Amino acid sequence: MPKQIHISQAIAATFVVLTVSAIAGLVTMIIMYQSELSTMNPTPPPTIPSTTTAPPPVMRLPKNLIPESYEVVLWPHLYTQITEVINVTSPNQTMLFTGNSTVNFHCVQRTSTIYLHSMDLNVSDAKVKDRDKNLNIAVTSMYYHEDQSDFLVVELNSALMAEGNYSLFLSFNGEISEALDGLYVSSYMEGDPDEERFLAATNIEPTLARRVFPCFDEPEMKAVFYVTIIHRQHTVALGNADIYSTNSHDGWEYTRFNPTPRMSTYLFAFTVSEFKNSVASAHERVKIKTFARPEAIKAKHVDYAANITGKILTFYEKLFGIDYTQQKLDQIALPDLNPAAMENWGLITYQEGGLLYEEGVSSFLHKEVIATLIAHELAHQWFGNLVTMKWWNEIWLNEGFATYMSYFAVDHVEWWNPFLLSNTFVLSDLHTAFEEDALASSHPLNPPPQDIQTTFEIIEMFDPITYSKVRESNESGEECTSSLMTTGMAGNTESNLWDYIQKAVTEDGGHTEVAKVMDTWTNQIGYPVITINTTNGEIYQKRFLFNDTSESRFVLNLWWEVPIRVMSNTTGTQLAWLRTPGPGWILANVNCTGYYRVNYNPENWDALLTQLETNPHRIPLMNRGQLVDDAFNLARAKLLNVALALNSTRFLRSEKAYLPWESAVRNLKYFVLMFDRTEVYGPMQAYLREQVRELYGFFKNYTEHSQVPEDHSLQHNQIIAIEVACSNGLPECVMMVQQMFAHWMNNTNIIHPNLRSVIYCQAVAYGGKAEWEFAWKKYQSSSDISEKEQLRKALSCTKTIWLLNRYLEYTLDPEKIRLMDVASTINYISENVAGQALAWNFVRGHWEYVSQGDAAMVIEGVTSRFSTQFELEELERFATDYALGSATRAVYRAIEQTQVNIEWVGENKDVILEWFERQLSS
Repeated sequence: MPKQIHISQAIAATFVVLTVSAIAGLVTMIIMYQSELSTMNPTPPPTIPSTTTAPPPVMRLPKNLIPESYEVVLWPHLYTQITEVINVTSPNQTMLFTGNSTVNFHCVQRTSTIYLHSMDLNVSDAKVKDRDKNLNIAVTSMYYHEDQSDFLVVELNSALMAEGNYSLFLSFNGEISEALDGLYVSSYMEGDPDEERFLAATNIEPTLARRVFPCFDEPEMKAVFYVTIIHRQHTVALGNADIYSTNSHDGWEYTRFNPTPRMSTYLFAFTVSEFKNSVASAHERVKIKTFARPEAIKAKHVDYAANITGKILTFYEKLFGIDYTQQKLDQIALPDLNPAAMENWGLITYQEGGLLYEEGVSSFLHKEVIATLIAHELAHQWFGNLVTMKWWNEIWLNEGFATYMSYFAVDHVEWWNPFLLSNTFVLSDLHTAFEEDALASSHPLNPPPQDIQTTFEIIEMFDPITYSKVRESNESGEECTSSLMTTGMAGNTESNLWDYIQKAVTEDGGHTEVAKVMDTWTNQIGYPVITINTTNGEIYQKRFLFNDTSESRFVLNLWWEVPIRVMSNTTGTQLAWLRTPGPGWILANVNCTGYYRVNYNPENWDALLTQLETNPHRIPLMNRGQLVDDAFNLARAKLLNVALALNSTRFLRSEKAYLPWESAVRNLKYFVLMFDRTEVYGPMQAYLREQVRELYGFFKNYTEHSQVPEDHSLQHNQIIAIEVACSNGLPECVMMVQQMFAHWMNNTNIIHPNLRSVIYCQAVAYGGKAEWEFAWKKYQSSSDISEKEQLRKALSCTKTIWLLNRYLEYTLDPEKIRLMDVASTINYISENVAGQALAWNFVRGHWEYVSQGDAAMVIEGVTSRFSTQFELEELERFATDYALGSATRAVYRAIEQTQVNIEWVGENKDVILEWFERQLSS
């Protein structure tokens, strides 16, 4: 039985759903920073036996040894240019790297065994030294532990004593990876004529520093790094810190870096390349350099990123009240990188598409992508780098806050309409988290640390829950952040996550028990649906699940502290529930500040939908989108009639705003995936053609003259108008894309950069072999990253089966499709109804190669249409027969989602077909 909500004005007034988390995190960050400055031994007393003779019972290092600093020498033997080819298949390239490291550590409890991490390294020449007595300690044996721990075990003939200071020297060598992990090789074309160039870079979050050098590879075990990189002359080495000295010897350059701040091993980074840099002067104290291929620097493709970085950095410094801790900040655009970017302290790495912008070719809207990505990574210089979670179960403290803060930063420093980004946040982050969190296979924002042990379990934490569940529920969040930060800095240096926010709430006259409230959001799985009955004033909550029956296998009777902000058609907005129902409608979760869904009695739903069709502007813009989203998802969960959800799209015929259209298109995508292989699809397309006709006409003059509106939200909606119109066969749209693409094939490209992605895709979809091969040729020859990405997506849009099959085969050849793009390319093909079955078979046939990339993304894509018992059985066999690795959680989510789809389609197909047919007949 669902529990009734008890709401007080105090709770509603003081509660901030997960902004409290963000604010408390900011406060805690300052306090922890002050604490870290005052102590070199923050680790709590260990509980392991006095002498360690066996590995710990879990996949964690013992806490008896605390690293203080590393002296690391790394020597990648890679050539950046191939100057002599011995034969066609074996050029004189080498993938070897060698090095040595000395880790200086403090012993807090007696032991005769040293545990640290090492993976795929040949380690030798171990030397242990008592630094206090300047004496060597003999090593009796050294071996790898045979489990998933990656422990390197060093046995000693005498014990290390508590409170003693020691060092461990190791020599090692390994292979530079071609799979974009650890220390890896990347390549690009440069020069006239083009020649292949190579570079070395690192990608080690979360647990791959151990593949570069032996280390205590856990985030809590911070240390200072003294790094020397040996690299070929005429190349440039970059590292976390600024360069201290360089000297040359026998064709090699020795670059020694200044010591880093105390930092976690996952932030360690370096690159060796022939890249050039652009210097931005937007910061008075920090020297900011942006590195890229020489041709990109010369063409000024980094200028936009270089100019905005200093502004964002300054904004954060003022907001947090703490200066960026180093004198330099390098960022580099890499041809190959598995994540979109990585926040390494002082050396932020990006995929080229996340940093390069070409005027006249890149979409105007691509500036949003670049600015938001830079803001996210710069936020990490405080959230994560300066103050770090103790273990990976708390990665949301890094990623959630960085995502959250990035929108403040971009809104502050850019000239676009700030309303766009804050609302895009609701759409892209809130709704992404909503969908993931509506499955029983979701996880709490802050799961118990014992549940996150292996590398695969750690990697699975980097998901939409971690990145997108942090929500802002306070309209003055930025000001509140600054105020509470000041309060936190004035407090003592012992940090407890909720104590400081509790102090601020109490001083402000509030009575909310912050820890009690926040535990319901951070430690519990899922989120609630609030059911409001406007006829009697009752309000209930229960966990929202797509498949309610699956809850019995997990935790029952979850309950959340929920803020309710409501408005009516007569009284406006207020914080408390209207105990005396009035005439008209009630709207809850005004401006979507709460992380919950809302359901109403049928009478209130009908009144709200009538309002949307008669005068939609009475309802706030964000709620026009959220009403659609809630209605469709409640219908998917069988809490609302599916016909009512479809009724929520009727008002779109005269709607011009982006948010409602985006919400409807995203939700109708589920209907497309479930029914584009059935008789429902024809009437659905006919309905959508009519709904989008007026919107397409609104933008028609812009589109046909290759122009876009000035307003960014309208620019987004112009793309939606073209996509919906063409994909559903609106004749004037189909003719437009064919004519524009044909003009490019025969002459020049007149398509506006904003519109290229959607027009390329639709033209290829309505074209044949000639259009596809023209797009493929352009993809191969283009040097613009934005253009290549648009073409790579467009190539997946063809309806010709053999072309799609050939494209899938291309993903196995890194000369055609880079490894970092394999997962997204397969997903693009999976989105195409003609390619979904091909992609599923391809993934199973080439899983070992495909899973090197984002395996979870691949599984989500290729299974998105699964809605039959046969497909479910195939997926269950896949889960049994294949090594799932980091895709384990994704596979079991897909199984659960397929079960939900089967049941939902069986119950709703006839109703949905009848609804679309009725709309057409009326």
